Amino acid sequence: MKLLRTIGAGLLAALSSLPLTAHSETLATALASAYEASGLLDQNRALLRAADEDVAQAASALMPIINWSARAQVTRPISAMVDNESIRLQIMGEMLLYDFGASQLAIDAQKEVVLATRQSLVDVEQQVLQRAVNAYMNYRRDAEFVRLRESNVRVITQELRASQDRFEVGAITRTDVSFTEARLAAARSMLAAAQGGLARSAAEYLAAVGHEPSGLGPVSPAPIARSAGDAVALAYQRHPQMLEMQHNVAAAELMVQRAQASLNPRVTIDGTAGVDDEGSAAAQFGLNIGGPIYQGGRLSSLIRQSVARRDAARAGLHMVSANIEQGVAIAYANLAVAVAGAEASQRQVDAARVAFEGVREEANLGARTTLDVLNAEQELLDAQTSLISAQVDQVIASYGVLAATGLLTAEHLGLPVQAYDPEAYYNLVESAPVARSEQGRALDRVLQAIGQ
Repeated sequence: MKLLRTIGAGLLAALSSLPLTAHSETLATALASAYEASGLLDQNRALLRAADEDVAQAASALMPIINWSARAQVTRPISAMVDNESIRLQIMGEMLLYDFGASQLAIDAQKEVVLATRQSLVDVEQQVLQRAVNAYMNYRRDAEFVRLRESNVRVITQELRASQDRFEVGAITRTDVSFTEARLAAARSMLAAAQGGLARSAAEYLAAVGHEPSGLGPVSPAPIARSAGDAVALAYQRHPQMLEMQHNVAAAELMVQRAQASLNPRVTIDGTAGVDDEGSAAAQFGLNIGGPIYQGGRLSSLIRQSVARRDAARAGLHMVSANIEQGVAIAYANLAVAVAGAEASQRQVDAARVAFEGVREEANLGARTTLDVLNAEQELLDAQTSLISAQVDQVIASYGVLAATGLLTAEHLGLPVQAYDPEAYYNLVESAPVARSEQGRALDRVLQAIGQ
């Protein structure tokens, strides 16, 4: 009986010491690593730079267009046997003077697309950080499960030795020993399952964070200072999906106006200057005005198409609004469930510990069997497992609330990272610089730095 008391005390000491393991990586550093190592963020930053270039291409429509050509010609008249050879080099230029705002509307629409793409990038950032939070907490959960199962195997192994010793002296029956052997086999099976879960969590952590886990520290739930109603109002103002759709609607409205403006005439100026092989130079300039009369219904179709896309964007905005409201409600419900679960699990652990100590003492007095001790021990282990899982769920749910309101960003969390500036590249390309300009050379340096 003294040995049984020693084993029970060892179990309680092992379980209570689990959260005190030394750690070397915090959640903040893991999130910072995920932010800096994310290939998904790099991909969407490149897509944003591509959208920036659409603005430059739209702006180029208001700038001069200059081309050159060279022509060599040989003419053999029918009435003569002498070939007439000529070479001519010329430069041609054209510039739009007025198109009733169609080109400017195209520029404004592309700017709205850029703003929408920036919000899409923020949404991807939230996804990356949410995945990292889940990976961090799930690894911690599975690591604690493994520690619990290892402790359980050690304790039951000691109990099996004690049971065998007691069986040798006739204090218990062979059935009691078999109960302990069966429980040890089950404990080893659960340990193997927990180790498999930990290996899977480690692989997910590597994919989400960018490096293998190394002693992850405890995490407190993210502070939630708003009610669900206030969070919905904030999400309407801050959530990147809402802002993205608002900019998409604005772009669609502008594209409708641009399609309608395409029915108007255009005023352009053009000129040509050239020289031939004999040194004769010539130049001509002209002012042109013209517009469509009939194009087989193509322009009318483009107008109807742009209206349909605008209507689709408006409907999408309503859908996103409803989804955001639903997402906030679900996030707060998940948090409430997780908090209640953690509190209930803590009470379960406290009660299971008291019950285990009581059963152990009763077994020392001969009023309980080995099976009773094993069952009480399993109850305590299950309660510890539920508490760990509930605490992890509470942390994940709290960060889910931040994501639902659009606040799960590196800036809001204050992560120690070099934040990506979406305006830096845009400011360089907005005016459509040519490659040989100073601004063009600055762009080359930026792109080289990104490539490295």
